[in-house]
Amino acid sequence: MVKKMQKILHIPNYYYPHIGGIEQTTRDIVDSLRGLYEQKVICFNHEKKTASDFVDETEIIRVKCQTKIASQSIALAYGKVLKRTIKAFNPDIVIFHYPNPFVAHSLVKHLKNKKFKFILYWHLDITKQKLLGKFFKGQTRRLLNKADLVITTSPNYLAHSEFLPLYKEKCKVIPSCVSNYVVKYNDKHLALSDEYKKKYEGKIILFTFGRHVEYKGLEYLIEASKYLNDDYKILIGGKGPLTESLKEMAKDDNKIEFLGRLSDDDVKAYLLLCDIFCFPSITKNEAFGLALAEAMAYGNPAITFTIEGSGVNYVNLANVTGLEVPNRDSKAFAEAVISMKDKINIFGPKAKERVEELFIFDVFKKNIISTIEELINEKNNN
Repeated sequence: MVKKMQKILHIPNYYYPHIGGIEQTTRDIVDSLRGLYEQKVICFNHEKKTASDFVDETEIIRVKCQTKIASQSIALAYGKVLKRTIKAFNPDIVIFHYPNPFVAHSLVKHLKNKKFKFILYWHLDITKQKLLGKFFKGQTRRLLNKADLVITTSPNYLAHSEFLPLYKEKCKVIPSCVSNYVVKYNDKHLALSDEYKKKYEGKIILFTFGRHVEYKGLEYLIEASKYLNDDYKILIGGKGPLTESLKEMAKDDNKIEFLGRLSDDDVKAYLLLCDIFCFPSITKNEAFGLALAEAMAYGNPAITFTIEGSGVNYVNLANVTGLEVPNRDSKAFAEAVISMKDKINIFGPKAKERVEELFIFDVFKKNIISTIEELINEKNNN
């Protein structure tokens, strides 16, 4: 008799090709389990329609999003689509990526008499939207109470979350990972990096990239530049709602250059070019720091702010893989840049070593597979 393949339903906010930390982690989980389990993903659609497609042979059900409230997507049809999907697919495990409060409202109805194992994948607390967080506090507790397992991405977040310490016995830390395609580069990337190196010849290159939003703290990096001399060049990749105001702030500073939205090839080229990776995020909205781990995978030492409860200070270890300075202290950040000059060759290899030990895809895959196997065995034995 052919053994029935167990089924896993993933519920993130969005999914590839939508880009984001939660979306990438969901894809990494799906990639880890491919071939071992039958999988399906239900998420929002940033296009104005409900449709299904396949990504790497996994069906993705994308539900039309009507609007957003406090940055959270809302789809009027989501409840019906979710109900239909759970009934038809009959999953053995459901993995729900938190926070996603309006979807949680539909999901909790299916947790009362659930026949599946429920994993609550906790990426971050609701921190920015204070009112929203209070409104959904009861719902959050119901999710935690019904969870068979809660996964979080760092011991720092587990210890300092508003909720997780109360459910510590059902929590497990699985760090996010740097995908294999990110750490692989070829002659094209090396040639591109050499081309950029000629442009900035003689400069110590400080690089950062990501969305230009408040919690990324880019204003403090721009402020730090005022304390640096012309030996340095600060390259800022990415775009976002704050791009123009950041450019205005930096308009008289020739050390700073905005690169705009970067292709994957460009990111690799600049990571190869980089001397020091600057990661000036300032709040727990930066729950882990995938871009930070990616930069460290290239042997780049990092400078970060202290963010209580964030995984950032777990990824970058102070005085081991880089330097850490008091939050929002631009002068201290600049002083760290200056002192790093003599430590690049010490911290850089340690940064790469830490990523290879904890944050590469193969380690993540092993952690995910063993976790799912334990839950499946537990379900089958009950």
